[in-house]
Amino acid sequence: MSALRVSCIVPVYNGERFLAEALDSIIAQREPPFEIIVVDDGSIDDTPDVVARYRERVRYQRQENAGPAAARNAGLHLASGDLIAFLDADDLWHPDKLARQSSRFTARPELGISLARAHNFWVPELAHEEEQLRASLATPMSIGSLVARRSVFDRIGPFDATARHKDVIGWLIRAGHEGVAVEALPEVLVYRRVHESNMSRNRRGEDADELLALATILVDSRRARADSG
Repeated sequence: MSALRVSCIVPVYNGERFLAEALDSIIAQREPPFEIIVVDDGSIDDTPDVVARYRERVRYQRQENAGPAAARNAGLHLASGDLIAFLDADDLWHPDKLARQSSRFTARPELGISLARAHNFWVPELAHEEEQLRASLATPMSIGSLVARRSVFDRIGPFDATARHKDVIGWLIRAGHEGVAVEALPEVLVYRRVHESNMSRNRRGEDADELLALATILVDSRRARADSG
């Protein structure tokens, strides 16, 4: 078991339908996180009631609606772990997710960021779209796979709250340019839910841009480590 403490941040907006499943997948981790922080980004549904069922396991923070990046940043402000992980309120983690990634930070003290593959799955109501969209939405990276040392956020800064749909990839690019060591694991450790209310259904070609950006980050990170060695 890793001695590094993990803080998990879950931003949520009107997430009453799927939030409990997301929280259950965190609690069911073979190595559960040190703390779970749910940041409610101004929900107007029954999200607070869902969180209340986990009051013994979850720290809850509510804010006026400002977008997911701002919610993640609010969670960062509250987090006290050595490692920071994220999970969107409609997605799920593999039970070995945190154990697998935490072990990489222990094995590689220089490692700053760990990523892993994600697998898309569709809600039953959208089964008719799955065959058509599966290939265009396939991606090896999602925010749910990101684990980073707290020291990297202290160095790089928080997410750009003005970039409502590119905040994560923008932060990773900044980290790559700063020479932060990044590792992408080949395993699927995150399950990304495609449903009527999320942005994934409309992204189509954007994933290709993110893959290119991620490849650049990894190349730059390896080059920086080679130069420093």
